[in-house]
Amino acid sequence: MPRTANPEDMPPIALIAALLSAQAAPPPATEVYLASLSTQGSRVEIGKPINISNSPGYDNQPSFTPDGASLLFTSVRAERKPDPATGTAIGSDIYRYDLASKTTSQVTNTPESEYSPTVTPDGRHISVIRVESDGTQRLWQFTLDGREPTVLLPGIKPVGYHAWADASVLALFVLGVEGRPATLQVADSKTGQSSVAATGIGRSVQRIPGSGISFVSRPPAKAGETVTLTVAELDPMTGKTRELVTMPPGATDADTAWTPDGLLLASVKGQIFQWRRGDKEMTLAVDPAPMGLRGVTRLAISPKGDWIALVAQP
Repeated sequence: MPRTANPEDMPPIALIAALLSAQAAPPPATEVYLASLSTQGSRVEIGKPINISNSPGYDNQPSFTPDGASLLFTSVRAERKPDPATGTAIGSDIYRYDLASKTTSQVTNTPESEYSPTVTPDGRHISVIRVESDGTQRLWQFTLDGREPTVLLPGIKPVGYHAWADASVLALFVLGVEGRPATLQVADSKTGQSSVAATGIGRSVQRIPGSGISFVSRPPAKAGETVTLTVAELDPMTGKTRELVTMPPGATDADTAWTPDGLLLASVKGQIFQWRRGDKEMTLAVDPAPMGLRGVTRLAISPKGDWIALVAQP
């Protein structure tokens, strides 16, 4: 049977399509790891990583709660209803890992699929990308305990990823349709309106502490040319963007996260690079391989900068 693309390269709707396809092999497994983090100047140290999702299959998209006490993540678990054609569990729910008790609890439990959990600015909800029963993919919110699902931006679809700029303004990764590239859109949850700020972006859309929103710009490839990725910054109030730094040579995608004091960490080809304003280029911060982590992709950093969550192959 042919293999599907790596889920790390898929937006949620494509992942669901792959899981539902009778011709698709189960997606490669990923796990969420937690490790201590220390940054002093240009020195980055990551402690021994611990597998906190510890479940066969797809565990991904970690996000710390504002108090740093818990870690939210997306998981496709065996207890989900299996697809009759393949026997593979389909759909995902949101789970919470408590750092103090080292216990995991389920947050959402719905027939639909929820991805990219993020605590909303009011601190009373979790916003998610939800793949609805008919395949529509929009931004929703739940209460912290997984109740009262409410669609936030009814008219904007298909949404892949999101980041809150303030209490009502968001930056959205909106999937391209009919061959068009993905766009970065600035949306207002109060009015439901949005505008395009950039075209041709990667999946990593992150809030910069004390500033705007960062995203990965990936221009369309031209015949015979190598595409150079850059990390760019969006001012959500004006919609203006500007480049911050070029990704390391050969980067085809990247996941990013910011420490509270403004250090950018980016996973590129399984390694972790760093950059701070004033630096001319990104430099290697940590090689996760000696720690037993292979294929590191997504990153999340705790509000105090003392913990890092990493997604890697088990």
